[in-house]
Amino acid sequence: MIRFENVGLRYGMGPEVLRDISFNIERGSFHFLTGPSGAGKTSLMRLLFLALRPTRGLINVFGHDAATLSRATLPTIRRRIGVVFQDFRLLDHFTTFENVSLPLRVMGKPEDSYRRDVIELLQWVGLEDRIHAAPSILSGGEKQRAAIARAVIGQPELLLADEPTGNVDPTLARRLLRLFMELHRLGTTVIIATHDIALMDQYDARRLVLNDGRLHIYD
Repeated sequence: MIRFENVGLRYGMGPEVLRDISFNIERGSFHFLTGPSGAGKTSLMRLLFLALRPTRGLINVFGHDAATLSRATLPTIRRRIGVVFQDFRLLDHFTTFENVSLPLRVMGKPEDSYRRDVIELLQWVGLEDRIHAAPSILSGGEKQRAAIARAVIGQPELLLADEPTGNVDPTLARRLLRLFMELHRLGTTVIIATHDIALMDQYDARRLVLNDGRLHIYD
């Protein structure tokens, strides 16, 4: 599903923040991406989402070379990816329900075909009393859970989650991980960036470890 070959990334004229990154992600696999703060986890996730292009090297996602993808093709590729970034990216003028159901609306599905599923998912992540709330009155943890719900509602082929349990308590963190595991069981390829070693130790999953811009892989 994903192939990186000798990928390097720098911002502007600065030093490379990622160096000689090479790995393959098989369809239907589950991975943790970890490493110290500043190691480049978010930059790598943005490359995976095709929000950045590498300074050098090859990135292939769903059989497409990132370097040659046209602007017209990018939205079609990204619709196959569910993503949770640390800034959440909720739309301020949408309610929680509208934000979470946005991927389904983009697919052209009528509301009556997905309303029950969205409400059930909001109940699962503890937002049943925030369905009609605007993002401006949600706490950081609530925004995070809404972003997670939006990322998984369409059962994407690939799920990228950057520190998805960073603003929630341990009990809810385990609940969210169970949600990701269930999505994985249904066939989604999952990559979760986290620094929570105790959380990772609860699951048998491959670890991609970034340190000083370089990647090490542990099965």
